[in-house]
Amino acid sequence: MPVAGRLVRVLTDVLGDTLPVRVRAWDGSESGPPEAPLVIIKDRKALRRLAWRPDEVGLGRGYVAGEIDVEGDLFDALGRLMDLVSAQNGSRPALSARRRAQLLISAMRLGAVGPEPAPPPEEARVEGTMHSRGRDRAAISHHYDVGNDFYRILLGPSLVYSCAYWNRPQDPAYSLEDAQRDKLELVCRKLGVQPGTRLLDVGCGWGSMALHAAREHGATVVGVTLSAAQASLARERVEQAGLAGQVQIRLQDYRDVDDGPYDAISSIGMAEHVGAGPYLDYARSLFGLLRPGGRLLNHQIARRPGPSTQGEQTFISAFVFPDGELTPVGDTVSLIEQAGFEVRDVQALREHYALTLRQWVRNLEARWDEAVRLTSPGRARVWRLYMTGSALSFEANRIGVNQVLAVKPTAEGRSGAPLVRGAWTVLD
Repeated sequence: MPVAGRLVRVLTDVLGDTLPVRVRAWDGSESGPPEAPLVIIKDRKALRRLAWRPDEVGLGRGYVAGEIDVEGDLFDALGRLMDLVSAQNGSRPALSARRRAQLLISAMRLGAVGPEPAPPPEEARVEGTMHSRGRDRAAISHHYDVGNDFYRILLGPSLVYSCAYWNRPQDPAYSLEDAQRDKLELVCRKLGVQPGTRLLDVGCGWGSMALHAAREHGATVVGVTLSAAQASLARERVEQAGLAGQVQIRLQDYRDVDDGPYDAISSIGMAEHVGAGPYLDYARSLFGLLRPGGRLLNHQIARRPGPSTQGEQTFISAFVFPDGELTPVGDTVSLIEQAGFEVRDVQALREHYALTLRQWVRNLEARWDEAVRLTSPGRARVWRLYMTGSALSFEANRIGVNQVLAVKPTAEGRSGAPLVRGAWTVLD
């Protein structure tokens, strides 16, 4: 049997009964459905990785290292593979010792013998106690301190690294930058930001939310981040905008902020890094930093209800978000209320994030060579695979994203919130 045919057998053992892609092996042979997307196994080392790690981490390492590639539409190929795994719905058991032995024998017959290959250098390596300050800094640095110019390519001029709000999706002139501006405006309206509002932006990124709140609404803003690269560029942007008197950017852990009270707090795409265990302490910290009547806007990705997979290594935990953890939105709402808040509104933006990620993938692919030069081929491949898979997961409702608006009631129980939502969900 040609090499490709034997590879299909190996991949079928790992992934499922019917492989929905075509495979081309390092010898040029091909096997699989003729019209299916083409997955190319360029090097025996990819098979050796899979023999040692017959899961998404093993496959991901091969892709990041350039030993596995996809010809054509990555969304199509990855979508078929993810649908295959999802259809099994956990019914396919982990590889038994006997099946592992068979897989190793198949790999040996294909010449893929030897010790487990070293992970690509782009894989995260963090040490210390989970969610300690030092380890959190290392995890954030792995993800964000890869070059501000790389993120400019990825995110576009807005430099907003979270779900956009596609307020006018049918308008052909409506851009990613427009949608990100509308997301920042949405947050400001929900928080009731106005001239003189004192706003804390937790996980401030490159300063886009702080700049918008100060420039468009007259707020005084403190932004905190654990990323040195983010803080440096955010400060430059504040100076260039002439807003140094209104915006302060700190390289600081939110747990060390002690200069409350604030009128409002925004936490946009940051709470995923907190973890389920420390989450109540996170919510209590923000509660303590608000004045009575102050509001919190928590924008956070959520997983579907069910058992947590925390502790299991995945492609995203290995390469993208070390120590990140998703929780169901119901758990998040419950913990925020346990901290003392009253939750006033929950808005699901799942489809908005899928649209945002597809645009980020287009940005990356359009300037691929430049992105590779600024980082590494492996780093660019990490981001392409991660964002493609995430877009597909949002579209299939495997994950979601929600804005939770909460208020710190006064001692008398008053919220100060409007009786109706107002016009924030449809912006001008």
